[in-house]
Amino acid sequence: MTDQPNPSPALQRVGGFWFYADGQRWEWSDEVAALHGYSPGEVEMTVELLLKHKHPDDRDQVADLLSAVVEAGRPYCSRHRIIDADGAEHHILVVSDQMRDGSGASIGTMGFYIDVSDTAASIRAQVIDEAMPEIVEARSVIEQAKGAVMVMYAIPAEKAFDVLVWRSQETNTKLRVLAENLVTGLTEFGGVAVQTRTRFDHLLLTAHEHRTR
Repeated sequence: MTDQPNPSPALQRVGGFWFYADGQRWEWSDEVAALHGYSPGEVEMTVELLLKHKHPDDRDQVADLLSAVVEAGRPYCSRHRIIDADGAEHHILVVSDQMRDGSGASIGTMGFYIDVSDTAASIRAQVIDEAMPEIVEARSVIEQAKGAVMVMYAIPAEKAFDVLVWRSQETNTKLRVLAENLVTGLTEFGGVAVQTRTRFDHLLLTAHEHRTR
């Protein structure tokens, strides 16, 4: 696992986790620990601890997903609620993918948490204008990448930006480069499923009839 950078304010609601199949070991970033109400290194991440913090109404669903991760190393995506150590409720999105070694063999699962609660901190404009001036110059491609993340995960713009910035810092990749690679990679998808495309066709052709809120 790479060293964890000190989180900037914009990333306090986004963080990573890693599951290593060898030894069935879990790790989480300081941001994910904080999301659960803990200080860095205060507790060890385990399946039992994760389930303890799941909202009672969501716990069984998440337990099935975690079983698939532990038993088969299968990645997953989930929207559910957690209750942190102080009793506060958070709506979160969890996205993961397989983690591979240098030979390409699967060694576990890695992914990220993002707090999509309405009360989550939002200081993206300050980050763009002050902390990352290069973002302003590359705004177009970053906006494209942000839009793709919004559509794929059904999250608002500021949360999608959080995800991109987190991946940028986690991989030590300039945000502009990360966005360009993401947008370029989308062309390899060859479009979306026919059902989704049909729904979008209808939306596109009737968008002029929709009232702006």
